[in-house]
Amino acid sequence: MKYNDWEEEVITEIREDSLWKIKAYRLALFTSDIGWQDVSKLVTDGRTVKLSDQLYRALGSISANIAEGYSRGTGKDRARFYEYALGSARESRDWYYKGRHVLGEAVATHRIKLLSEVIRLLLTMVPQQRGRNLREDQSQYHTNIPESTPPTTLSNLLQDIPMP
Repeated sequence: MKYNDWEEEVITEIREDSLWKIKAYRLALFTSDIGWQDVSKLVTDGRTVKLSDQLYRALGSISANIAEGYSRGTGKDRARFYEYALGSARESRDWYYKGRHVLGEAVATHRIKLLSEVIRLLLTMVPQQRGRNLREDQSQYHTNIPESTPPTTLSNLLQDIPMP
């Protein structure tokens, strides 16, 4: 499945809501949708049953918190829910790293990179709503990918989606 195909399958009531304009929301919703198959694979291995539940909850929490924050009346309230979404995105990324032995490196790396993009967007959204910067050093997110691998762009992540 490619992102553009997925977008067309999302029901009209969601796509026509003004929330749909938020890129972080769309990517988070997409990530939770493709994560369904990942969680289904993790639950079949006894060693990762509990991990699958944690991952499923964390993935669903990202878009849900963006949606709830978007609906809040003040920037401070919005920022608080966007921070919750940020925490869930980082948690999801952590669970994907731990599940890479069952999911495979290609799937885990893809999801980690996609979640890192969501994290970058949220790191921009929170201070915009708060009116001040987060107290956090700028970090670059890296994975153990051979240097010969071409650089990944968001477009690549949305077109070439490995499945478990």
